[in-house]
Amino acid sequence: MSFDRQTTLRTAVTLTGIGVHSGAPASITLKPSSANSGIVFLRTGIEGMPPQLIHAKHTKVSATELCTVIGDRGPASVSTVEHLMSACMGLGLDNVLVEIDGPEMPIMDGSAREFVAAIEATGVVTLGAARRYLKVLQPVRIEQGRAFAELMPAEQGFRLDVEIDFDSAVIGRQRKIFDLDAKDYASEISKARTFGFMRDVEQLWKAGFALGASLENTVAVGEDKVINPEGLRYGDEFVRHKVLDAIGDLALAGYPIIGEFRSYCGGHRMNVRILEALFADRANFAIVESQPVFAAPRNAQIAGLASAAYAPDLH
Repeated sequence: MSFDRQTTLRTAVTLTGIGVHSGAPASITLKPSSANSGIVFLRTGIEGMPPQLIHAKHTKVSATELCTVIGDRGPASVSTVEHLMSACMGLGLDNVLVEIDGPEMPIMDGSAREFVAAIEATGVVTLGAARRYLKVLQPVRIEQGRAFAELMPAEQGFRLDVEIDFDSAVIGRQRKIFDLDAKDYASEISKARTFGFMRDVEQLWKAGFALGASLENTVAVGEDKVINPEGLRYGDEFVRHKVLDAIGDLALAGYPIIGEFRSYCGGHRMNVRILEALFADRANFAIVESQPVFAAPRNAQIAGLASAAYAPDLH
């Protein structure tokens, strides 16, 4: 397989689950797609409307509160796209048609693990077209209070340097530096789950969020411990999930990135805003054909893959 070429899926694959915020059943089918089409969602099941195509681009983002939403602010939208987008970018998957029959992506186990397993099970194939990259040419930075996000140039590859700092004894301050690579993404990042605080539950319910959250799809953070009986998958699972989210949100650039991303106390809104800042000036970036920034997409066969509700990924 040539990794300087664009990729797509070998065959279609379907996943089902529930939306973490809506609690509604959700079904998606990932389908092979042609070169240069990118990641595109086909939203079906919209009352009174035909199916709508929504390109997974930062210009299509309509909301970033607790999750990333693409499409219009009405019924023709898809929410919580960041975990699937992360899996695609993490594995070097360029072109996919995502058919979805409802307004929210299935949360699965709260990570990108099951999306990775599905992609690996069906397989990734190369296409004839050369892969194109978004190369950061000069630093771009945004700030919001103590939080910031920035993109900086790099000769090759995509490095993420993500730091979080929560007023919580369970989480505290954590930092993760990660060089994007398909094998390492699958083992180090894709399994990190979304998280939220038990103290915020009632407020979120009243606002219509976290209606599908449970110990099966969210790490629940109490006052002094993790509520989930199995504990954490990694000692720093919280910041690893923030890396997962950042990869997914930055995939909305529409191209794999050559550069370095740094954030402190960031989240979905900051991730999207840094892309807006990057694209605001043509001098900030170039679209290039270059050496691969991913290791080989893995084609391994899929391995064998309590009720409390709380806020998933609140910050």
